[in-house]
This record gives sequence, structure tokens and C-alpha cells, in this order.
Amino acid sequence: MTAEASRPGRGRGTIPVRPGEELDVDAVRRFLSGHIEGLGDCPVEVEQFPSGASNLTYWIRCGAWEAVLRRPPFGPLPPKAHDMKRESSFLSRLHRVFPLAPRPYAFCEDPEVLGAPFYVMEYRRGAVLDDKFPPGVEATPELCRRISYAVVDTLAELHAVDYREAGLGEFGRPEGFLQRQVGGWIDRYHRAKTDDIPQVDRITRWLGDHLPASPAATIIHNDYKLNNLLLDPGDLSRIVAVVDWEMATIGDPLFDLAVSLSYWAEETDPELLKEVLPTVTKYGGFLSRDEFVERYWRRSGRDVSSLDFYMVFAYFKLAVILQQIYVRWKRGQTQDPRFAGFGLRVRRLLEYADGCIPGRA
Repeated sequence: MTAEASRPGRGRGTIPVRPGEELDVDAVRRFLSGHIEGLGDCPVEVEQFPSGASNLTYWIRCGAWEAVLRRPPFGPLPPKAHDMKRESSFLSRLHRVFPLAPRPYAFCEDPEVLGAPFYVMEYRRGAVLDDKFPPGVEATPELCRRISYAVVDTLAELHAVDYREAGLGEFGRPEGFLQRQVGGWIDRYHRAKTDDIPQVDRITRWLGDHLPASPAATIIHNDYKLNNLLLDPGDLSRIVAVVDWEMATIGDPLFDLAVSLSYWAEETDPELLKEVLPTVTKYGGFLSRDEFVERYWRRSGRDVSSLDFYMVFAYFKLAVILQQIYVRWKRGQTQDPRFAGFGLRVRRLLEYADGCIPGRA
């Protein structure tokens, strides 16, 4: 890939590394020298991708060579969370059959190098859509719908991959997946709890009482959303990569669909939801969630009649993820100012999830 001017973030959306999240550049250089052929004797540049609130992601460059480095957040971590070895191994097999998954280059298990295990993977240049379009892009209804189609179709394509043929059967336990997920996320909420929110008991009781039968298992991304897709800057309706695979596994594809929909805000959604989930989809022009589901159904052929359950669970899960981040901020384990308002976001998401329970709207 061609090099750019060294001004931070130019064309990449990166920023200078945040205080407290710096990497030992000399250690990175030594590791790369031992694992990347033909790197040459050149200094290493490091910048940080600012989006994401879990694993830390850095852009690194040595001469004309560019890559991405992924490592866990700093501070104490839950057991089995932020498993860099698993994420790297998963991608090393998936990218062969699903080219939108980036290819890992090298994994480091030794925490003495950077303080935690990490891996380095290929860098793909692309635009990320968060809460606004890139400067100079006219967000026409036609463009928004083409982007929507690409998002849905790529999810259906991922779910069509034969995970056994890809050698990914060991990366999940499909039997009982949904039941474990419901119990696990309820437990995670209580372990990270900071405030009393009355909707929690109603939601968790309803989830436990209405568990549907899952369809046949597939590869699931588990955090599939618009800003985890890299889009071709010249044609935003063309996806060039799907990123952030840390929670990928083998499981229920409708769960994956609902997780994606939980991030897909609509123009007519309540303001509280649009504030919690800042995304360009809330400005209109994109598919509605119902249209998203219909296109997925037509592409995949799966029965989506039980999606109400999955949507309540998806909003609850998202609230728990934010709560886990918020409790780290409240305990002083991270200084990132973005997380100070997550407590209010959690409350609003749980209120919305409660309202999504059939008969409660």
C-alpha cells in the first residue's frame, strides 16, 4: 500500500495515541523485525483508531509497510475476555473463505512485550460511517439504500459460510448457544451493576420465560454494525472489510441479525434511542429495520418470525456492554472521557428494551 504524509489521521481517521494507551514503539519494532519479512531498517510510526470502546486498535507503519495492531484495554480485565489469540486464530481461517475479514500477520502471546498479548494484521484503507458522512459526500436516498443493501447482503453472505469447511468448528458451542447467552449476559450485568434500574428485573424474567428454538448455527460476527465496516471511499456502497471480530463465534444467526438491528437507528425512533446510538442511519434514506429484516429473509431464507425476542435481548446485551465499560470508568480503570456518560445510555437502552417486549409498548 502506498504511504501518505505523516500528518496524524490523514485519510485514515486516526488520532495521536491517547494518554495512558501508549505503546512501547521500540518493543513493537523489535517484534515486527522478528516476524515480518523484508521490513527493512526504518522507524515505526504509531497512531490510534479512536472508535470502539473495547480492544484498542492502532495503525502502525514502517516505511511503506502499514498494518493494524490490536491489544486489550489497559487495567484489570474479566476472565476470558479480550482473547487476542482466539481472535487472531479465528481470522486466520475465516479470511480464506470470507475475503472481507482482514488477514492476521503475527500473534504475540508474551505479555512482557507490550504488557498484554496482541496481534498484527493487514491494514485496509476505507471510510467509516459513524454519525455523519465524509466531507463532500452527498447523502442521497439512493446512496443510503445502496449502503443498506450492502450491509444486509454482507451479513447474509457471512451466515452462508460453511464454518466446518472453514475449520472453525472449534470456535463455538452451537448447542444451547442462546440459553447460555441469555444467562451469561444477565450475569454480566449484575457483576457490573452500579445503579438500580427497575426495568432490569422485568426484562431478564421475560427473556428467561420466552426462549425460542434457534435455527441452524452459522458463523456470527456478534458485533456487526455499520461502523465496523470499512467502505470504499470512492463508492460507499462497496464494503472493503469487516472489522472488530473479537466476539465472533459459531451460534444463532438471528442473534447476529438482531445485534446488527439494535445499532440501526431510524429517523422516527425516540430521541432517547437516537442519542444513545449515534449513527448516520437515523437521518433517513436508509432501509428501515423492517426492510432490513425482509431483505435478510429474502437473501438467507431463514424464518424470522421470532425476532421480537432477539430484539429485546439485543438491546439488553448492548446495555450490558455499555455498563461493563461504564463500571471500568467509574472505578478509575480507564480515564477515557467518552465513558463518563455511559450510565445514562445504559438506563435509556434498558427503558427502550422494556418497551420492546410484546404487550408492553
